[in-house]
Formats: sequence, structure tokens, C-alpha cells
Amino acid sequence: MNSKKVAIIMGSDSDWGCVKAAAVQLKAWEIPFEVHIMSAHRTPAATAQFTKSAKANGFGVIIAAAGMAAHLAGAIAANTTLPVIGIPIKGGAMDGMDALLATVQMPSGIPVATVALNGAKNAAVLAAQMLALSDERLSKLLDEARAKMSEEIAAKDEKIQEEIKNI
Repeated sequence: MNSKKVAIIMGSDSDWGCVKAAAVQLKAWEIPFEVHIMSAHRTPAATAQFTKSAKANGFGVIIAAAGMAAHLAGAIAANTTLPVIGIPIKGGAMDGMDALLATVQMPSGIPVATVALNGAKNAAVLAAQMLALSDERLSKLLDEARAKMSEEIAAKDEKIQEEIKNI
């Protein structure tokens, strides 16, 4: 089992409906994780403290999900050298575009890897890929998952080809 944990930080409990997909994927691959609600604006000290001690507490990657102004991933990235993956949450007056831009537009030297709006599953996959650099078991699981996806697409293509013959 991988010794590094993944932290999933949400700006609000309303983000859980989206973020849960990351937790489900991490659990399926037996990657240890914790989920917390923290705010870059309403709990800045607690967020900074958690982030500054994350490496010492056994975390290898942090996933940060937030909507609206979405400064959470950037605030976290400013306080750690661990990889940070941002999940911009769709919604609000700009339907997630503000969250996307706030997450992806980081200053030089403070990167945040950003997945699609509501891309929680991809955030978990990306976190797993990062951890797999030093975890052979996880690397094999990722290879198997890719092979399964490929087989599923090939089966769907075969089904379409049969349907086309009967048109």
C-alpha cells in the first residue's frame, strides 16, 4: 500500500457532491486520503497550518476544490511544495468560469495542476499518477485501468460497426 496520503480540501460542504468522485476513485485504488472543509478566506490560518504541515503528516498530494472566486488551490500551493491539483467547481454567476480562471492562472513559481470543471475523478487519477512515480503497486493499477478503458472503447466500436452493417 502507498505510504503517502492524499488530502482533499473543499471550500464548502456544498462541493462534496462533486468532490465525492475523487474519494471514490482513491478508495477503489486503496490510496489513503482525508477530506476536510477549509476556506482560503474564512479559515485562512487553519488552511495555512494544515498545508504547511501536510508533508510532515504523510501527504504526497493535495487536491483542492472550490467554486466562485476559487482561491483555495492557490492559497494551498503558496504554503507547500507538494503537488496541488485544483478542481474548479461549476456554478455561481459565471457558471464556473471564474473558478476555472482563478485556479489555472497562478503566478510563476506557484503552480496548481488544474482539471476540468467538476473534474474530481481526473483529480484523483492525476494524484494517483503522481504517487505512482514511487509506488509500483499503484503504477500497475493505473496500467490496468488504462488497458480496461481501451478494451471498453474497442468493444463499443465493435458494437457500432455491427450496427452500421445493419443500416
